Amino acid sequence: MRGQEAVLSALGHKRYFYPTRILSEGTRNILHAMETHCVPRLVCETSLGIGDSAGRMGLYYTLFVIPVILPFYFWDKTRQEQVISGSSVEWVIVRPGVLTNGDKRGRSRHGRHVGSFLLTVRISRADVADFMLNQLASDTYLRSATGVCW
Repeated sequence: MRGQEAVLSALGHKRYFYPTRILSEGTRNILHAMETHCVPRLVCETSLGIGDSAGRMGLYYTLFVIPVILPFYFWDKTRQEQVISGSSVEWVIVRPGVLTNGDKRGRSRHGRHVGSFLLTVRISRADVADFMLNQLASDTYLRSATGVCW
């Protein structure tokens, strides 16, 4: 951390079916190191469907995938966002739709009200990475969570 200007975090794991704190505790450790070494900005990827974006992943994810298959994962992502919002660093939370391995399109929709209550929204990992990198120099979403999808 020493000497860095920012941290980009896209923590994840494959332990979906058991209670976990990998994301929230990992983020807590990152923030502690950032505060210790005076690193000012964190840009962190979580997911649509958390906090005020609940329901914006579409019906299939809202009614089946999140509550039946991924509840422990999303509970930990919620804790992760709480840890971030309670920190003293400058932060931006990026909430993508369903991630794909597609090519970077170079365009996306972003903001507080992005997503769909009916249809599953998607975005490529490449476009999310590009959006996150842009947040290093932008104050548009500073200290807030923004959705991003195609």
